Formats: sequence, C-alpha cells, structure tokens
Amino acid sequence: MASVHTAITDGVAVLTIVNPPVNALGVAVRSGLVEAVAAAVADSAVRALVLAAEGKVFVAGADISEFGKPPLPPSLPEVVAVIEDCAKPVVAALNGAALGGGLELALACHGRVAAPGAKLGLPEIKLGLIPGAGGTQRLPRIIGAGPAFALMSSGDPVDARKALALGMVDEIAEGDLLAAAIALAVRLAAAGGWTKTRARADKFSPEDRAAFEAAAAAALKRAGRVPNVPALIDAVRACLDQPFTEALAVERARFSALVNDPSARALRHIFFAEREAARIPGIGKEVKARPIAKAAVIGAGTMGGGIAMCFAQAGIPVTLIEVKPEALEVGMARIRANYETSVKRGSLTAEAMAERLSRILPAVGLEAAADADIVVEAVFEDMGVKAEIFGALDRLTKPGTILATNTSYLDVDAIAATTGRPQDVVGLHFFSPANVMRLLEVVRGAQTAPDVLVTAMGLGRTLGKLPVVVGVCYGFVGNRMLAKRTEAAERLLLAGALPHEVDAAVTDFGFRMGPFAMADLAGLDIGWRARKAAGDKAVNAPVADALAEQGRFGQKTGRGFYLYPDGARAGARDPETEALIGALAAARGIARRSFTPDEILARLFYPMVNEGAKILEEGIAARSGDIDIIWVNGYNWPAFTGGPMQWAEEVGLATIVAGLERFAAETGDASLAPCALLRQLAAGAGSFAARDAA
Repeated sequence: MASVHTAITDGVAVLTIVNPPVNALGVAVRSGLVEAVAAAVADSAVRALVLAAEGKVFVAGADISEFGKPPLPPSLPEVVAVIEDCAKPVVAALNGAALGGGLELALACHGRVAAPGAKLGLPEIKLGLIPGAGGTQRLPRIIGAGPAFALMSSGDPVDARKALALGMVDEIAEGDLLAAAIALAVRLAAAGGWTKTRARADKFSPEDRAAFEAAAAAALKRAGRVPNVPALIDAVRACLDQPFTEALAVERARFSALVNDPSARALRHIFFAEREAARIPGIGKEVKARPIAKAAVIGAGTMGGGIAMCFAQAGIPVTLIEVKPEALEVGMARIRANYETSVKRGSLTAEAMAERLSRILPAVGLEAAADADIVVEAVFEDMGVKAEIFGALDRLTKPGTILATNTSYLDVDAIAATTGRPQDVVGLHFFSPANVMRLLEVVRGAQTAPDVLVTAMGLGRTLGKLPVVVGVCYGFVGNRMLAKRTEAAERLLLAGALPHEVDAAVTDFGFRMGPFAMADLAGLDIGWRARKAAGDKAVNAPVADALAEQGRFGQKTGRGFYLYPDGARAGARDPETEALIGALAAARGIARRSFTPDEILARLFYPMVNEGAKILEEGIAARSGDIDIIWVNGYNWPAFTGGPMQWAEEVGLATIVAGLERFAAETGDASLAPCALLRQLAAGAGSFAARDAA
C-alpha cells in the first residue's frame, strides 16, 4: 500500500500520509511525498497542495526503526526542501501531533491550519539531538529566535491555541480541518505569491536577539555537560548571523555530530527506555485497569503527605489518615506550607492551592479508608506495623480495593500474606519528596493480579510519575544497587580514599552530590538505625556506623563525614573523621593508599553494574533500560551517560568483568566477583541492549 495518497479537490491536490499508527517519516513516506509533490506540480489541473495525514496524528517524527541504520534517500532535509521550493503553494493540515520532523515538514509549507487538539513541538533535545531538517532555521523565522529557542530547548509541545498566538499556525479550524486547509491553499494560489519560510526575517530584531541570548545563557548554565544544548545555541545563533544556506549547514553539521556522540546516544537510550517501561512483560492490552475514583493514604508524615498531594494534583479525592489527631494536624500543616511556598514562588495560584487542599480529607482511624478504590500505606519501615495495618485494611475495605505499600525495602509478598486477598496487594515505592520526584517503582508481588498491576502503572502516569515494574527483593532495584555503592564507598575509605576525594569524583562524573555529602544531608542516624533493624541484610558501613555512634549525624548536628560550622550547608574536611577512618583501617590491617578519580569511579560503579546484572538474572527487572531510568530519575545518575547499565556498555563489559575480578582478588570479597550473566555478555554473548530487545 502506498504511504502517501493523492486526491484532487477543487483544483487542490490533497497529499495524505498513511503510515499508522503515528505516520512516522520512514523512507516510504519520504519517497512518497517527493513523488506526490512532483506529480501535483506537473498536473496543470492542480493549483495548490494540502499536506494531510490519516488518523489522529499528523506526523510524530522520525521512524525509530531506522535509528542506527545507514540513511536511505531521500533524506528528510531533501523532502522539506522539495516542499518549500514547490512551484505551487502548500498548506499543512495539522490534525493532531506534529512533532520533530513532522513539525519541520509543516514549517516548510507556505501555510498551516491546525485542528483544536493539535500539538506542535520539536522534542529532539530530549533525544540528545537538535532538529536536523531546518527546524532551528525556519521556526525562528516564523516566531522569532527567542521564542523558538525556548520551545526547542524545552522540547515540550504547545497546543493549537498557543501555536496560533506564537504565529506557528495561520488559523485553527473549528470545523472541517481539510476544508479550511483547502480554502487557505486556494487563497494563496489566487493571490499569485507566497513567502517561503527561509526568505522571512521580519521576526528578527535587537529585542529578539537579546531574548535569545538571555535564554541561551540560562540554558547553558542548566545543561552541564549535555552536548546538544550548545549545539542548539550554535544553530539558532547562525540563523541570526548567517544567510539561510550557510546557517542550515551549521545545523546539519551539529546534528550529524550529535548522532554519534556518546552523550547524545545515552540520552536517546533513556528516552526509548522510558517508552518501553510502560510495557509490562506477560500482560497484554486485553487486561483493563480497575477504576480509581477515591484514594486513601495512611500516614501523614513527609512521605504520606507528599503522596496525598500527588493524588490531589491529579484531581483524585484522597483521604489522609493518621491514628492521632495531633499527627494529622502536623501533616496537614506541612502540606499547606508546601503549597504556600509554591504560591509564593509563582508556580501555583492561590485558587489552585485551595482546590487541591479541598481534595485532601484529613481523618483519624483506618475506618476512613472503607470506601477507597486504592489505599496507599506510607508508615515507617516496620514489618510488624505494616502487617497490622494490612490485616485491618483486609477487614475494612471493600472487595476489589487495591492495597498498596510504599515500603522501600520490605518483602511485599510477606505484607500481602497478612491479608486474605494477596492478589490485590502491590508495592508503590514513591521517592522523596513524593510530590516532586518523578520515579515510581511498582512492585509486582508473586500473587499481584494483572489488572492490579495495570491499574498501578496507569495510576502512576496519572499522578505524573514514571512508573517502572520491579520484582520483590530487599531494596527492589534502586536501593539494592545503592547498597552496593554504599559498601563500595565505605570500602574505598578504608583502603585510603578520603570522603572529599570520593565525592569530588562522583560530582565530576555528573551527579549533583557525592555519597558522603548526601549521607550527611539525609542524616547518618537514619541509615544507622535502618542497618541495625535490617540484621543480616544490612549494608556494611563501618565508618558511617562509627560516626553515628559518636552522635555525628551530619548537617543536623554540624558534624558527620564533614564539618558544618555555624549551620553551613557545604561541608568542610574534618580531621577527626579522617583520623577515625585511618584508625578503623588499621584495626582491620588494611594498608591504605591513594586513588585516582577514575579508580574511585570504577570501584564505586562496577559493583553496581554487577548487581544490576544479577537483578536481570533474577527477573527483578525485565530490562536493563528499566534499571537505567530508575537510577536516572530516582538517584540523579547523570542522564547524559545513560544510566549505570548503558554506561557499562560504553566502558566495555569485558573491562568491567576484569575490574571486578581484580577487586575481588584484592579484597577477598567474593560478592565482588562478576555474575554469570555479566561474564556471558562480556565474553561475546551479546549486550544488555540486545538482551532487552530479545
């Protein structure tokens, strides 16, 4: 079947792209467009063209099946040039999302009409790229360099109303979109002239230049080591400074360099991994979610209050439950204070604050959860307390109510076993602060019903989260791997590295904070108490434990791994901490030495990769990409390295296996030995990415 259909109406050739489900710009579509335009130009009965698409999407961008493969002609820039240079006017009829290359096609047309529900955007920045088919040149010529850069640097689409206000479209068709587009095409043809986008420069002004430069400076400051932001700035600046052809060459050169850049490749990996995470292995589309009209959250502490805020923001009424009125009052006051801060910052209106607060109903006693469709338990990590709560919920809630636990470490199957309906129990591991952090680990118990899992994933998206399915084990995926990094960091201290050296290596790698600064911020007492409660599952952290036993809890006490004089937020080196580390090493007979930053990173991250491979072996995570997005979104792993498993691919799995074998031999710690899966892949049996795709 042809990918582009042509029909002539009123002397207008309507070229309709047919490539479901999203009309991606694969080679068949590109070729079809070039041929259809040529045929329409050659037909004397045709006076204008309309570019349309079948279905609910105009064009969602490139064909992802072509990523990483040799390009096939015609290229998208060639197609775009054919449309812009057409001897007859071309109008785009934007029936739905026009994203990436789809918007670049539309920008090359001589007019654009949008349906009310259309979305327009250039999301390439989120793929580690920049627009590569003239988007950085044509959009500034239509709406100005400042607004265009803002849209491209965020990657977020705008709706039809915003697009009209910006000048991205000429009109919005409230009725028949195709009829409106044909009418505009006829008017352009009758006028006998139209302006090619590349010939426009009316939007450029000193004020526009200033707006662009200010936005570019701010974007550079946020970008860190991400390579595509400076590339985007170069391309837009060329639009202002150079003729169209030369500026277009700048765009293409920057785009081509990014295609093979490791950082850009890592960002694309994260983008596609997030899309793939929505697919639940073993569960088909025939499984439907349970309706969620009312929710309840048990525990009004920092975590429970944050979860309640998530429901309120999503428009779902939620009952916030505590056992004592005083605790409930404190929790509601904290929620109100959080909202008031947002109002002061201008990110929330007073009206929206009142509306969200009205959706949170404070209540005392578990009986208040009786009519909820889902109950999220968010009390402290104590199996006895959780078992008591779930036993009560089993009696009090209606049949079919989903019972969710926000545990970070505990056995979801053991919690489910305290009820008579384990099929209704699921883990929902929110990350703190729950109303801010995007990641949600959805823990699939041994008996969790498929529709419960589908509901949990859909609810996560409704709450604005990135939900990822994980299996049951101590710490699930994120915290289980974090434990390995914590042990590795402590091992480094005893072996000779100092806290500031480890933290510097980690922040230079791209993390916002190093492990010891983060521990001081969180409070060393929290981890210390958790390790004592964990028993034989506890992380081995002798230095942190010794500091906590001395009452050195971090920032809250002014001393931890670092000193915090006079309430300072940034820590300073502490000679007493460093002496304590030396004494602990000596007591264990460890000869200390110095480490380079690269050695520090290897000793921190290689054990994490090994643990990730074990998690894949055990089926706790379905895909290495799931592990990567958990670490990027929940633990600040720098996205431009793609997450721990993608980073490992770039380093080389054989290099990591050799390093782990060396570390195991040096320390005598058998847990550092590479697992079977890692050995197999390193020996040439494939890669994490290939395993994901299988």
